Amino acid sequence: MNKYKPKDATKSPRYCGIRTFMNLPHIKTTKDVDFVVAGVPFDTACTTRVGARYGPEAIRSASILLRPYNDDMGINIFKYLSGVDYGDFDINPVNLEESINLITDQAYEIFKEKVIPIFMGGDHSVSYPLIRAASKTYGKISVVHFDAHSDTDEEIWEAKHAHNTPFYNLAEGKMVDTEKSIQIGLRGPTYGEDGLKKARELGYRTLTRKEIRKKGIEKSVEIIKERIKDSEAVYVSFDIDFLDPAYAPGTGTLEIGGFSTWEAQYMIQESLRDANLIGMDLVEVNPAFDNKGQITSYAASNIMYELITQVALNKKNKER
Repeated sequence: MNKYKPKDATKSPRYCGIRTFMNLPHIKTTKDVDFVVAGVPFDTACTTRVGARYGPEAIRSASILLRPYNDDMGINIFKYLSGVDYGDFDINPVNLEESINLITDQAYEIFKEKVIPIFMGGDHSVSYPLIRAASKTYGKISVVHFDAHSDTDEEIWEAKHAHNTPFYNLAEGKMVDTEKSIQIGLRGPTYGEDGLKKARELGYRTLTRKEIRKKGIEKSVEIIKERIKDSEAVYVSFDIDFLDPAYAPGTGTLEIGGFSTWEAQYMIQESLRDANLIGMDLVEVNPAFDNKGQITSYAASNIMYELITQVALNKKNKER
């Protein structure tokens, strides 16, 4: 098997060359790889502070500081995985419906080969076509959704698709198994007392910020693991606004009182252990508002790194 891994930083400085995620080779292939990183630079469905189309570019630039060995988890990712930077998907920035179909078709080319994609958004509307593509291969998907918002609005301004509607549309289309899905970190003001009612009616387990703070991180991890323990296909969607604005100011819809980068890392490390991961996305990084030394992009690249680490751990465990 041809193993794809980052270039050796002891022989070529990390800042040299064309920017790819973690300095992986830029090859549009699903052959001889366990995972691919792909950009989905679409933000036309964003309702405010647009600019997440530049998220993939910023995350790639920040990711050059990442290294193959995850000390927390005690594993060299590329001892077990082969991966490439697949490049960016083609989209139509002025046609939402066409972009949904374009993204679905391109994502399906990855999923059908049973390669695990890690997507970089883009606004959160891209999760709809990405998970729709996954469901064509795996059937109903369990979603672990880290976010300040449930994104379960039925519509906005009479539009069916926007960055606040994907998890309604996925549930209504029976592409997500909501009884084995969970939304984590929900918080912030809403337009009425029934702000999370729709998410719960659809069957999602909502683990709000307040509940996490009251029960603690360890108990919250147990809740997540219990929710997905019997799922054969788990997709992780991580909106960067899960993090507190102090850690991730570069995003579209800020909500104070969020989580630290360490808390996010720990919840991923512990709750996704042994999960049957089939795909992931990280969305809503907006570098135009990332005004503190690129900290949002650095946080995003490290969250992606933790997700890839879980793929490596799962493969290591299966090889025992």
